[in-house]
Amino acid sequence: MDHMKQKKAKDDEEALEDKESDSSYRSYAKQLLSENEKVDLPSDVNSPGIMSLVKGKSGNGGSGNESFILAEKETYRKDPLDHFNYYTGGWNISDVHYLASVAYSSAPFAAIAVVWFVLFGLFLLFACICCCCCRRKKPYGYSRIAYALSLIFLVIFTIAAIVGCAIMYTGEGRFQGSVNGVTNYLVNKGTNIVNNLISVYNYLSSAKNIALNEQFLPPDLISQIDKVNSLINATGNIPHLKSAHIKDSILNILNPVNIALISVTFLLLLLAFLGFLFSILGMQSCVYLFVVIGWIIITLTFTLCGIFLVFHNIVADTCIAMNQWVQNPMANSAIKELLPCWDREFGQNVMDASRSVSTGVNGILNQYIVLVANNDTIPPQSVPLYYNQSGPLVPAICDPYTTGDTQQGCGEGLVALSNATEEWKKYLCQVSAAGVCTTVGRLTPIIYYQMISAVNVSFGLYNYGPFLASLADCTVIRDTLKEISENHCPGLRKYSQWVYIGLVTATGSVLLSLIFWVLYARERRHRKYTKRINKGYDESPLVGGRKL
Repeated sequence: MDHMKQKKAKDDEEALEDKESDSSYRSYAKQLLSENEKVDLPSDVNSPGIMSLVKGKSGNGGSGNESFILAEKETYRKDPLDHFNYYTGGWNISDVHYLASVAYSSAPFAAIAVVWFVLFGLFLLFACICCCCCRRKKPYGYSRIAYALSLIFLVIFTIAAIVGCAIMYTGEGRFQGSVNGVTNYLVNKGTNIVNNLISVYNYLSSAKNIALNEQFLPPDLISQIDKVNSLINATGNIPHLKSAHIKDSILNILNPVNIALISVTFLLLLLAFLGFLFSILGMQSCVYLFVVIGWIIITLTFTLCGIFLVFHNIVADTCIAMNQWVQNPMANSAIKELLPCWDREFGQNVMDASRSVSTGVNGILNQYIVLVANNDTIPPQSVPLYYNQSGPLVPAICDPYTTGDTQQGCGEGLVALSNATEEWKKYLCQVSAAGVCTTVGRLTPIIYYQMISAVNVSFGLYNYGPFLASLADCTVIRDTLKEISENHCPGLRKYSQWVYIGLVTATGSVLLSLIFWVLYARERRHRKYTKRINKGYDESPLVGGRKL
């Protein structure tokens, strides 16, 4: 037994003397590690490399990603760009045929606007001709019922116009708030993804600079880290750019529409109130002027109804598409226009790459702990491996991927990554000017800070492993769209419907009010003429000429 120990010590000294040779040093590491059953080390410190795990995204589509049409039934509309055939491509905000088909859904309002503008314009023209050329010679006829009904309907439609404007204004404010909430949430999610990828990038870059007692990561692993970082550089900023572009595009279109809605709300409200007031006061010239103004404004509001109907349909289609994609997150669909989703195989490979780097860093730490810090057989002349280390043995890192990052999962002589920094403080020694321990301890301050820097890199990569996995298999994207679908879409649909209903109600009410302005003005003029002939009648406009 003693003979074997002497032989082992002799072998140790020979190996340490040959440490300048990297192959000899690693061979010696494997020999010692195989004899130390307490330390669970990776068997592939010189792993094949992480880039062998990472495949090109463009050449590796996720298996099982079948074509999937989102909101197929809801987007089944006529496409004017395809000879008015029905569009069957489903929701795709970047497809001109989808946009053309949803825009064509506003055609009824455009037709109504044209018909209204032409017919009512002709009516005004004929009315002007009759007033100018055909003077009435016969006495006016007068009907109490017509007078009362015209006044009643005028009041009803004026109130309806005011209510419609109130609904439209309230819905517009809440719809704008909902849109801002969704776009801000989407941008924040994209920014968080980018920030996390930047952190992974920084940790990988820091791993290249790890130096523990002049031991570094292998050159091939460093080269492959550069390739992975290039991959992150090329694709990592896409979520933020996509979400920011969507926000800018939506607000650039929606802000002018909101300004138009607020302006139209004010004009309709002012038109309805002043038209009613001028009609009641008998200001005939003002009534006719407001009829002409109302004719033009109503034409514009019908056009605006069609434009907002397009917005309403796009919002409804998008919410339905997101909900369907949440049910089938790996579908090869246009949802990538909102947030990009890496295919499952590519993401899994990136996560494995991060794990490989973390494991490699842990391997360097454990090699140093076993071969140097806890090795009492190093001769004094083997500087810098020898620095008079003594005392209790330093615990090595236990593999967090197999035991989890908890101290309870680690065995004797091992420490969890999250506890390593504090635990290793107990093994610090005071050093002389030459860097040799003058007190009991196995780690010099310089070595300790090098070790905690390496631990921080490994711990950071380990912590971001679940994030990479969630980004890879679209979990983070699915959760984001699920949040929008469940918590934001109901409000978007409801408030866009409020705006649409309020706008149609206000427009229709003001349109009918125009007609009753003319009718009431006519009946009031007839009543006034009749009063001049028949003295003794009540002049109250609400009675309609009742005899006293």
